[in-house]
Amino acid sequence: MEFHKKHRNARFGYVFAVLAAVMFGSVSTLAKPLVSTVNPLLLASMIYLISAATLTPLAHKQKFPSSKKNYLLIITISLSGAVIAPSLFFIGLKHATASDAALIANGETFFSVLIAILFFKERIGRIGYIATSLILTGMVIVTTDLNFSNLTLEEFHYQDWLLILSVFFWGIDNNLSRMLIEKAEVAKIAQIKSAIGGAIMFVIAIFGFGIPFSLEESQIIPILVLGMIGFAASLYFFMQSLKRISTVRTVLIFSMASVFGLGASLIFLHEQISWYQIIAAIIMILGIWMMNRKDPTINPI
Repeated sequence: MEFHKKHRNARFGYVFAVLAAVMFGSVSTLAKPLVSTVNPLLLASMIYLISAATLTPLAHKQKFPSSKKNYLLIITISLSGAVIAPSLFFIGLKHATASDAALIANGETFFSVLIAILFFKERIGRIGYIATSLILTGMVIVTTDLNFSNLTLEEFHYQDWLLILSVFFWGIDNNLSRMLIEKAEVAKIAQIKSAIGGAIMFVIAIFGFGIPFSLEESQIIPILVLGMIGFAASLYFFMQSLKRISTVRTVLIFSMASVFGLGASLIFLHEQISWYQIIAAIIMILGIWMMNRKDPTINPI
């Protein structure tokens, strides 16, 4: 009975990870053309604040466990994943090439997996390593089309290092969130993290960089949808997945967001996708199927 309960709980973890990837990938892709003229840092702060407001009905009756360790964890998670990482990413993105940024952004998965294995003692079996390699390979293909001619990574500038640092901090955030989820409710963690991140980034954007707060009427609904579904709901399901399965599996499945983004752009925006991207999607799906079938990750937390 206990085995079946644990197995069913893990299945829900996979479902939640896929839902998070679908919401984040598709909604972000569809909303991008409508909000592309909004300053990225200001947009990120608004999305985090909308996320906090969206999660409040779920979290307002939930209590955050009071202890110095838990307070330290939530502050570290909020600063690393909702302030430092997005700020560094958007500042670096402003000057780096789009192809570089797309490739470097995949580093979040790499750093999350690396930190989980080295510092949090998550173990992956032989098939687990094969599945991980397939997913990481698919990620590179889907974001580069195997066209590296425009990449400038051999000439690293400070903007590239800012992008790399940003995904490193997101990797820390993912692993620390896995620890805190064992002690606090998912909705409460996501709400606090979003509120702290949104408030600090808003202050940085308005008072630090002097960015004017101005929106067009046509941008309001896309920003609300992006914040409520593309981020709040996605973050909630992502953390629910972290609670049920390991960091490694959750992050690797969530990396499918780029594939769902491609599908959304094809169906709704009528953008063309290449055979390389189709092959990459198949490779990533195969990797996730292998991971699910073998269930190779042992979660010690």
